[in-house]
Amino acid sequence: MIALLIALQFLTRLPVSLPGMPTPEQMGRSLLWYPAVGLLLGLLLWGAHLLLGQTSALLQATIILALWVALSGGLHLDGLADTADAWVGGFGDRERTLTIMKDPRSGPIAVVVLVLLLLLKFAALFTLLQAGQGIYLLLLPWLGRSLLPLLLATTPYVRAGGLGQALADHLPRRQLPWVLGAHVVGMLLFGWQGLLALAAGLLLFAWLRRALLQRLGGTTGDTAGALVELAECGALLALALSL
Repeated sequence: MIALLIALQFLTRLPVSLPGMPTPEQMGRSLLWYPAVGLLLGLLLWGAHLLLGQTSALLQATIILALWVALSGGLHLDGLADTADAWVGGFGDRERTLTIMKDPRSGPIAVVVLVLLLLLKFAALFTLLQAGQGIYLLLLPWLGRSLLPLLLATTPYVRAGGLGQALADHLPRRQLPWVLGAHVVGMLLFGWQGLLALAAGLLLFAWLRRALLQRLGGTTGDTAGALVELAECGALLALALSL
């Protein structure tokens, strides 16, 4: 239960408090709950869609996207912004890229990337809602957060001593394939649309992981956040374009 609370506290802005400082082992086990937290976020977004009822698709898309960002506190958007700045400003150099990524300030590249990503998400979300396909709000945060433990399990973590290092070091690797497999089966209950979203997310995962290995030799917390945003956006676009 502690592992679930850790996952909720880290990935959301829901009012969760821990009874004490978690151990590294508990933090590692929390990764097994990341997909479930993603599903919970999806349920909250879908619930908001149902509560909005006959509200116009345009206004619904705006409200739901704002709620989507607020529920995670912009955590993954921040990671995407830092990654974008560092990727362009790093000029292909590993150490320069990592140094820029640690800078809390956002440059013009970060702003442009965030605006474009949110614009794409909004347009695709509006398309889905207008077509009466709000049920797929369940799927997108679920998929995005299922890729996080997969990234940490398959990719070296390059910032020694960071939070991500503790997560990667203590990830229960034997249980992870079973947990992810169960969640994949759940996603496939959405039919061919679930398969399409999963394929889009995994393609983006493979592309980003390859780029990270080539540039950095592994991943960081910021690039993990970028993965969530890119996978959500890619799957959302794939679903909207399939209508």
